[in-house]
Amino acid sequence: MQKSDPVDRRKTERNCETDGGSGLKIVFVSNYINHHQIPFCNAMYRLLQGEFVFVQTQPMEAERVRMGWDDKKRPVYVKCWDAEQEACRRLLLDCDVALFGGTDDEHFIQERLKSKKPVIRLSERLYKTGQWKAVNPRGLRRKYLDHTRYRHSQVWLLCAGAYVPSDFRIVRAYPDKMYCWGYFPETRHYDLERLLAQKGWEGRLPYLLWAGRMIGWKHPELALETARALKAQGLPFHMDIIGDGPLRRKMEALRHSYGLEGQVDFLGAQPPEQVRTFMEKADIFLFTSDCQEGWGAVANEAMNSGCALVADHMIGAVPYLVCQGKNGMVYRDGRREELFAMAGKLAKDRELCRELGRNAYRTITQDWNAEKAAENLLALIGKLLQGTAPGKADENGCFEGKLRPCDPAPILTQQCARRSIRRAKAGRKERKNV
Repeated sequence: MQKSDPVDRRKTERNCETDGGSGLKIVFVSNYINHHQIPFCNAMYRLLQGEFVFVQTQPMEAERVRMGWDDKKRPVYVKCWDAEQEACRRLLLDCDVALFGGTDDEHFIQERLKSKKPVIRLSERLYKTGQWKAVNPRGLRRKYLDHTRYRHSQVWLLCAGAYVPSDFRIVRAYPDKMYCWGYFPETRHYDLERLLAQKGWEGRLPYLLWAGRMIGWKHPELALETARALKAQGLPFHMDIIGDGPLRRKMEALRHSYGLEGQVDFLGAQPPEQVRTFMEKADIFLFTSDCQEGWGAVANEAMNSGCALVADHMIGAVPYLVCQGKNGMVYRDGRREELFAMAGKLAKDRELCRELGRNAYRTITQDWNAEKAAENLLALIGKLLQGTAPGKADENGCFEGKLRPCDPAPILTQQCARRSIRRAKAGRKERKNV
C-alpha cells in the first residue's frame, strides 16, 4: 500500500488528534443528494466542523422527487456543479480527501487522479446482472481506465454491498484496499420495548410488510406467494404491500387469483416518512430483491424499526447487516420454500419476531448508522494517509454479524455466500445446544 509523504503524514496525525478528524477538508462528489445520504453528510459536516462539501453533479430524477426525495430543500453544504463549476472544481482539487461515487461520468475526478491526491471511491457492484459480463473487452478496458490503473495509487474503495469486492477482484483493482460500506438512512431511537409491544395488525394479527418499486428484480410476486403459503397453513396474518410500478396490475390480479382479498392490501406509493410508520407496526419485513439490489437501504430502515427481516442472500446489504438467526433470517436466492418456511415460523412465534427485531434494532443503532459510519471513516482516513490501515479481511465475517463500516471487506462470491449461510446457521444451532 502506498504511503503519503512525511508532510502529509504529520498533517494527518495533527488533524485526527481532535474531534474525529477536525482540520481535514473533505469533498463528496455524487450525482445528487438524497435522504439516504443526508444523515451521513450531516455527520461529516458536524465532525469536520464545516469543512465538508457535497458536490451534486446532476438534477434529481423526476421519479425520485415524486417518491419524496425533494431536490429543492438542499442542506447548506451542497453545491451544484452546473451552477458553480469553477468553485466546485477548485474544491475538489484542493481538498485533503475526495469521496467519489454515484456518477458514471469520470471527468469530475480525473484532474484529481492525475494529480495523485487521495481519492476514496464509493461503489455498488460492477456486475449486478452477472459476472459473466466481465468478458466484454470494451468493458474491461473501461474498468482498467477507471479503476485498475490506480491499484498502486492513493485510491481506495468503500464497498456499498457485500458482493462489490468480488466484482472488483475480477478486474484486479484495489488489492487489500477495499472496505465495508453501505447506505445510512435516518436512524431513529425508540423506547424499544414499547415499540415491540405495539407491533401487529390492529394489535392482534401477525403483520407482514413489503415495500419497494414493483419491478421484476424486486420480486413483489414473492410477497404474494408467501401470503398464499401462510394461508394454506391456516395461519392468521395481514400483509400490506407498499409501492407502485409496472407490475402493480399483475400483482393485484395475482392477489385475486390466490383469494387473498382482505388479507393483503396494496397501499400504493408512500413518502419515506409514511413507510417508516408502517415499519414501526410491522412484525415481519419481507425483502425479496435479487442480486440487482446493490445495497437496499430499506433493510436498514426495517431493522431500525424493530422488524424481523426475512431477506434474499444476494441483496448487497444482507451479508453485512444480518447475522443469520440472530437479528434476521436469510434465505438462499431462488429457494422460495425457505422464504415461506421462515415467514411461517415467524408468524407462528411472535416472541421470536420480538427477539430478532430487538437485535436488528441494536445492529443499526449501535453500528450501522450514519454517525458511526462517519466516525469510522474519519478514523480510517487518518490511517490510510499514514499508511497504517489494515487491508486483510476476516473471510468469515459475512452473515455472522462481525463486520462494521470501514472494516476490511471480505471477497464474497455467490458460492461463498451460500456456504457462509450454512456455516452461520450451523453455528447458531450449536450455540443454542450448548
